Amino acid sequence: MTEREKMERGELFDPEADAEMRLARRRCAELCYEYNRTAPWEEKRRAELLGRMIGQLGRGAVFTPPFWCDYGSNISVGDGFYSNHNVYFTDGVAITIGDHVLIGPNCCLTTAEHALDPVQRAAGLEYARPIRIGDNVWIGAGCTVLAGAEIGDNSVIAAGSVVKGKIPPNVVAAGVPCRVLRRLED
Repeated sequence: MTEREKMERGELFDPEADAEMRLARRRCAELCYEYNRTAPWEEKRRAELLGRMIGQLGRGAVFTPPFWCDYGSNISVGDGFYSNHNVYFTDGVAITIGDHVLIGPNCCLTTAEHALDPVQRAAGLEYARPIRIGDNVWIGAGCTVLAGAEIGDNSVIAAGSVVKGKIPPNVVAAGVPCRVLRRLED
């Protein structure tokens, strides 16, 4: 079994042991570098670079530079997506984001988890679990969304929160770890 297959199955894998994975990360790093060096008025150039970088890109999607990701191909964003400055996606596996999602500045969405065993961790082994974010979600500034997290439609994640696990639809959630504070009124 290849390292990519292990990664996609949620098993321990070594991202440095697979030449194809290293090349894909290098290609994506180069595209991120180019993207982050574009001028504010270079909308067409940005759109072209995002089209080459992001797996599925909805209409009107905006990634405000600087933006970084590991592979890009594992990212799917819906229509009307917006991320503010300094957002980072570690997308070893799928990060799926619905329509009209807003992500504040200085946020990290990471599908990666390092091994808990110190010998495995020292060997560079890690896991990857997908992230799913529904439609009409607002993620406030400085949030971290961890591997395996799910955020339901219409929910709001307060600034500085760390999301692990499932946040249901139609709620305001906050904290470390992030937990539901209240339901949103219809």
